[in-house]
Amino acid sequence: MSEARAIISGMKSNDRAPQAAESCDGPLIAALSRRSFLHSGALTVGAITALSSAQATEPNQAAPDAKPMHPGIVPAGTTSFLPLLRVPDGVSAFGRFEATMPAGKIPFMRSRDQWTGAGVAVDTNVTHDGLETVLTAPAFPIVLVHLRWQVSVKPHLRVLGDAWERSYGDLGWRNLIPERVMPWYFATYDGQRCCGYGVKTDARALCFWQLDPEGVSLWLNVANGGNGVELSDRELKMATVVSHQGTDGEGPLESVTAICRGMCARSSRKPGPVYGANDWDYSYGRSTAKTILRDTETIVELSPKGANRPFSVIDGGWTNGTAAWPDMGDLATSIKKRSARPGIWIRPLEATSNTARSLLLPDARFGDKTARAPELAYDPTIPEAREKIGAKITEAVGWGFEMVKHDFSTYDLLGQWGFEMGPQPTLGGWSLYDRSRTNAEVVSDLYELLRQGAGQGVVIDGCNTIGHLGQGYFDLQRSGDDTSGRQWERTRRMGVNTLAFRLPQHGTFFTLDADLIAVTEAIPWGLSRQWLELVARSGTATLLSIEPSALQPEQRSAIRDALQMAAAGGVSARPTDWMESSVPQHWRELAGGAERKRHYTWNGTEGASPFLGP
Repeated sequence: MSEARAIISGMKSNDRAPQAAESCDGPLIAALSRRSFLHSGALTVGAITALSSAQATEPNQAAPDAKPMHPGIVPAGTTSFLPLLRVPDGVSAFGRFEATMPAGKIPFMRSRDQWTGAGVAVDTNVTHDGLETVLTAPAFPIVLVHLRWQVSVKPHLRVLGDAWERSYGDLGWRNLIPERVMPWYFATYDGQRCCGYGVKTDARALCFWQLDPEGVSLWLNVANGGNGVELSDRELKMATVVSHQGTDGEGPLESVTAICRGMCARSSRKPGPVYGANDWDYSYGRSTAKTILRDTETIVELSPKGANRPFSVIDGGWTNGTAAWPDMGDLATSIKKRSARPGIWIRPLEATSNTARSLLLPDARFGDKTARAPELAYDPTIPEAREKIGAKITEAVGWGFEMVKHDFSTYDLLGQWGFEMGPQPTLGGWSLYDRSRTNAEVVSDLYELLRQGAGQGVVIDGCNTIGHLGQGYFDLQRSGDDTSGRQWERTRRMGVNTLAFRLPQHGTFFTLDADLIAVTEAIPWGLSRQWLELVARSGTATLLSIEPSALQPEQRSAIRDALQMAAAGGVSARPTDWMESSVPQHWRELAGGAERKRHYTWNGTEGASPFLGP
């Protein structure tokens, strides 16, 4: 939930008090969307394996007389695992971007595990933790580093990649697409085993992968704004590469979960089951303190009794001290008195029109999209601006809110939405105030600042945030673009897709938030009911946006059942047809020790819509 909330100043992206943080590190071994509104199993020893360069250059090959098999199946006796935990076969660096192309290429010469040229060095060290990549560039700005492994890739693999920030209905298993940009990690499936490859979540570069029949590329974007980072005499640990080699008895979802666990660089936060209400998908910024209290009473009435109370989250549209929102502190107290937990939306980087230009990010980050220039945002590398950013979350916590949902920070900082980024998360030609820090470092610093401001007992939900870098800082992550209370297609395309394909991050990186379940007159109840049931059964965050006029006896009964399920943590619903569909319809779950299968129909009587509304 993002752009739409922007136009409302102080408006909104778009649980429970967290229990003790738990480490998700697996054992490693060496070797109307807000946008439209605005403009209107575990890793085991041996699963992560370092191979020597000599081993890597001789991948196993199928026997010459092997018979063709069904696509996706490799002949027995061969392996589709890619040996990447070794010194790459090629490394290069670039000093700048010229429009959409990297330029100023620096050719390197290799000496053991170090690559050097023109006073720039890249070290590629196999450690107990994976393959560590370190950049030294005392005299030249660097924007991009490219690592390349030459390795034979099986032609019939199915490949899954992640997204830069939220997904936009675009996740899924594909065939080999050499130009495909796969941020953070990717997985391959040969019909028998699933393997995964990625960078740890403490990366100081914005990283993406490519896979083609001749090998693997890892691109490490170390830009500062849109220009090269100026490191001076500082060494930059760009990223640590890890991998997971699946086994015969391990399903693809378990394998992808294992690589997610292996990428965790920090202890993950465990907030417990999260459920409740959020007003956005029926009010779209038109709520008041009075309507929020009405929504709170409704969700409490429909929720089970017990210690795990529902949240009542105020989304975008609030402005403290106005007739509609007289006192946010009093409102938080009133929500608690009604036996719910108050939550609130903030846009941490947003600056007002009277903010000194010296504290702001440059308009150049938007490139030729000059209509975005009025969206002023603080530069978080400026100390005074950083104080103002931190003050927003400390104010919300001081009012008594127990969940803070922060939104827009990726867009505000980098100037692009995730679906616009492709291989270039920022446009060239601009810099942050502090030119010595990479964009990835600045993002991570921001997330750490917000966590410090919230304290350890407040639930943080990141929206329009880079979940990979938010691991260990966030309790929840809004994993996909907005669902809708106006057009079912947006929920079908964004919600179901992100729930299915980012489930491996649930419980490993954070608790997944696939966005709202809208109960409105505009959305057919038969479709919303299925979405409600699935989200609750998955154990992910279950937050409803209920239009009062749409709440009839049938809806009340179904919501009660779903919230009872959600409050107990669901039944681990998992997709079984995610290899074949972008919006899986077949799911299995574990209830009372028994496996059950469920079938959902997402397309309605008229089929999926090719048109996507606000």
